[in-house]
Amino acid sequence: MSHSNTSTTKFTVTTPLYYVNGLPHIGSAYTTMAADAIARFERLRGKSVMFITGTDEHGQKIQRTAMENGLEPQVHCDKVAAGFDALWQKLNIQYDRFSRTTSERHAAIVKEFFGRVWEKGDIYLGEQKGWYCVSCEEFKEERDLLEGNRCPLHPNKEAEWRDEQNYFFRLSKYQTQLETLYQKQPDFIQPESRRNEVLNFVSQGLQDFSISRVNMDWGFPVPLDPNHTIYVWFDALLGYVTPLLEPDSEPTLDNALKTWWPIQLHLIGKDILRFHTVYWPAMLMSAELPMPGRVFGHGFLTKDGQKMGKSLGNTIDPVELVNQYGADAIRYYFLKEIEFGKDGDFNETRFIDILNADLANDLGNLLNRTLGMAHKYCQGNVPQITDDDIPADHPLKEIGLELGSRVASAYEALAFSAACKEIFSLVRSSNKFLADRAPWRLYKEGKQQEVENVLYTVLESVRLAAYLLAPIIPSISTDIYQQLGFSIDFNEKNTIQDSLSYSNHAVWGILSSNQSLSQPKPVFARLEQR
Repeated sequence: MSHSNTSTTKFTVTTPLYYVNGLPHIGSAYTTMAADAIARFERLRGKSVMFITGTDEHGQKIQRTAMENGLEPQVHCDKVAAGFDALWQKLNIQYDRFSRTTSERHAAIVKEFFGRVWEKGDIYLGEQKGWYCVSCEEFKEERDLLEGNRCPLHPNKEAEWRDEQNYFFRLSKYQTQLETLYQKQPDFIQPESRRNEVLNFVSQGLQDFSISRVNMDWGFPVPLDPNHTIYVWFDALLGYVTPLLEPDSEPTLDNALKTWWPIQLHLIGKDILRFHTVYWPAMLMSAELPMPGRVFGHGFLTKDGQKMGKSLGNTIDPVELVNQYGADAIRYYFLKEIEFGKDGDFNETRFIDILNADLANDLGNLLNRTLGMAHKYCQGNVPQITDDDIPADHPLKEIGLELGSRVASAYEALAFSAACKEIFSLVRSSNKFLADRAPWRLYKEGKQQEVENVLYTVLESVRLAAYLLAPIIPSISTDIYQQLGFSIDFNEKNTIQDSLSYSNHAVWGILSSNQSLSQPKPVFARLEQR
């Protein structure tokens, strides 16, 4: 029994389901901004998009954190999940479903999935002995621990010795099938560096992994043995399936997989690579379900060249950052400045310099000056020029004709910084073109036709750039569009498909003279160093 969603009209993308033992940090915001940009891009292309984010809320770490704060675990989870949602609103994240692993509907999906894997004979009771890191919620190989049995990811906490019976999933049984998957779907794991990491890990031989815990109440009980609780990963990964249910349909696997499965793109941080590229596909193979399209593991963020950590006191509070600079500025910096898939750095001075150079100067000032001239020299109308009046080898049109398809390829490859570079090559060429042609001089010389030609091609270049940047800076792009006389809002998710489709707007030459331009207003105010 398998479902397939091969149709090219649907696009499903997920962020990780963020672990709620603390409020969101900049790393979670980074993945979510990238997912939002790709979801918005696919909506512009006229696809029906299902964008899922959410929270992973079970496990010992959550239980302990809640107790330390004197809260019931569910109250703690509700509070933190609301914190994630509030940040997503501030960052203008347009998700479609928010998945929470504590929901009743999720319990039904986990139970049914567990049953399938159990029927397959892929779950058995075994002994688990070893060092357990509560912060990672996983057993550690002795060889991976630092001295004093400390986990390398949480060096300030000792791992705990556990000796208990657990249920295990037969991961080892799927070794060959996984290796075949990686060969048949070479882009299943991206980027290349992450793919090599996984191939290397799998080639060393896979061990079965434990999927239950005893003496832990915060989680779903194992259906046939309620003394055991289903372990975090087995439950959390299914949090990608539950939100695919229509809100009013019965929570069965069939209903969940009917329309949106398989997920085209799982975006994750590289720290959870193994769970998504080894455990998850093996679980799906066991339940005989189709594989997701690709798993993309992005890099880590540093601050001023240093790893961030609470102990170092150099974390970035994303809420404070948005309050200070606004969503578009933050979205632009992180997606433009960091090559997606590599590690990246946040430095406030560079942040301010880049935003001032790109958004205030190159783009904002270009629009402002050109609109000003259109008001002065063309009575505030788009010049009476049509695309046909401009030869194909015109320096701006030449870039503009190919730009839409080049930028689309970049977005598809999640190469956000490459998309921005392509778009800004048109913006910078427009600035140069304006300086070279000096329409203010042409106007004095009475060359009205030439003035209008120059202004039309620059305004059209700004429009095209704004359109292609809309997945990253939707509010600034809306502002630019509205100043150019369009009544369009890139944040209106529901009107996007019809009036704004890529095939109509990602092309050169659609600005028309029956549009009246509005008064120029700065679209991005210069930032000052604090």
